[in-house]
Amino acid sequence: MDIFHIYLPIAGVEFNILILLAIGFCLGVMGGFFGMGGGWIVTPALNIFGFPMPLAIGTDLLHIYGKSIVAVKKHAKLGNVDIPLGILVSIGMMIGVELGARVVMFLAAKGLAGPIIRYVYMILLAFLGCYILYDYYTAIKKVPVKVPKTSKVSSKPGLAAKIQHIKVPPMISLKASGVKVSFWTLFGIGVLIGIMAGFMGVGGGFALVPAFIYLVGVPTAVAVGSSLLCCVISGAYGGFSYSMKGRVEIVAAMILLLGASIGAQIGASAVKYVRGYGIRFLYGVMLLLAATSVLLKQMKMSQAAGIMVLGSALTISGIITFYLVRGLIAEKG
Repeated sequence: MDIFHIYLPIAGVEFNILILLAIGFCLGVMGGFFGMGGGWIVTPALNIFGFPMPLAIGTDLLHIYGKSIVAVKKHAKLGNVDIPLGILVSIGMMIGVELGARVVMFLAAKGLAGPIIRYVYMILLAFLGCYILYDYYTAIKKVPVKVPKTSKVSSKPGLAAKIQHIKVPPMISLKASGVKVSFWTLFGIGVLIGIMAGFMGVGGGFALVPAFIYLVGVPTAVAVGSSLLCCVISGAYGGFSYSMKGRVEIVAAMILLLGASIGAQIGASAVKYVRGYGIRFLYGVMLLLAATSVLLKQMKMSQAAGIMVLGSALTISGIITFYLVRGLIAEKG
């Protein structure tokens, strides 16, 4: 089995190539399906398996950039990418990413980066997971059993409708999303999520998708595709910024990307065969499982944390692949 281990000089650890490929593949599947870069799994996973937190963040941001390109191309062909939305939000995100990276480097110098960032992960992932599952169970009680399959028809949540009434110019008309919103709303969302991205080593998709749906009123499938465009831009800038700080393990990022490039095709294709709320349910479950793995790491139960994060990622990826295969069989039948 030693043939599968390589020494990563910047990280200063030996790592199993198969684990890196598995993590990359799962994140490709889930990234294409949920519309996120995957940092909320990769950064904790790399940290659990021995990477110092700042290096895990920088390596993941570089990986996110490469992987998201594959997924966003797939979603663009399906008509699920609102380009103006993605670009405008990304302007704010790049500013936020740099601010977040500077905070990480400050904490690293004090020896506090690992514990503090793990606590932030636990709180944020648990909150988002619980909220999304609550929204799912509330919605299925109100919606009839037969729901139209088109993912571009979406009722605007009450909060999104209120935000769209904020008429601070310039107002931006997003045709692909079917909404009109202030530029400053999109810029503000971008800065806040960008700070989170630079601080936690994420593309921001796990927060962008709910923000686009619940704050802007974007249909689920378009929220997924547009968030991936943001992940490409923010990941590129974040990877560059952290590499300038000596906190990117390029070899690990390339191996992750190899697995992710395959998985992303599966995830993006599977969106077509799952209703919007089905996507949200799986998303909420995975967020809670990820939060649990970070908790185990913080309790110094690294082996259990590794099993939890990798096992849950493989399970969810398997379910998504099943949806794709079932949908393809039904089409041919």
